[in-house]
Amino acid sequence: MSRLEIFAEADAVTPLAVHEDGAAIATALADIGVRFERWQADVALAEDADDAAVMAAYAGAIERLKAEGGYRAVDVVRMKPDHPDRAVLRRKFLAEHVHGEDEVRFFVEGEGLFTLRADGRVFNMLCVRDDLISVPAGTRHWFDMGPAPRFTAIRLFTNPEGWVARFTGDDIAERFPRHARVAA
Repeated sequence: MSRLEIFAEADAVTPLAVHEDGAAIATALADIGVRFERWQADVALAEDADDAAVMAAYAGAIERLKAEGGYRAVDVVRMKPDHPDRAVLRRKFLAEHVHGEDEVRFFVEGEGLFTLRADGRVFNMLCVRDDLISVPAGTRHWFDMGPAPRFTAIRLFTNPEGWVARFTGDDIAERFPRHARVAA
């Protein structure tokens, strides 16, 4: 189940608010310019499905997003608990960073924790299958896939180079709840 926990930036222990209803999540995130919608990830993917198979299965959703946002590049991130680079990739995404473009993700399997920082607050957004999230360019955030990741997300970019991050150097991500605690 999708879950949003909102904290004051100075207090990583006591949430100011917790939402599990999709409409309430969308409203809370819209306050900081983040788009959140519940879509339908209704295609069962084969365990060995490659990126092309995932993109073909969701071609309609991809084309809709490309038309809406002018996205030129699309890729798929598919992580499983036995992925050989899972620890390295997790560390990379756990550091607070920003992008020069919106970060758009459609989760078609599994889950992952986006944490966003804006307006003196921290938003822990557990995204699950069927969730579409679009984080505006320049928004400070990090992502935790957990120590045993299991998710498939379609990513869209306006930059044909794909995922390009500028790390902030701030250690705030070390102070806030991680995927395992929020997902429990």
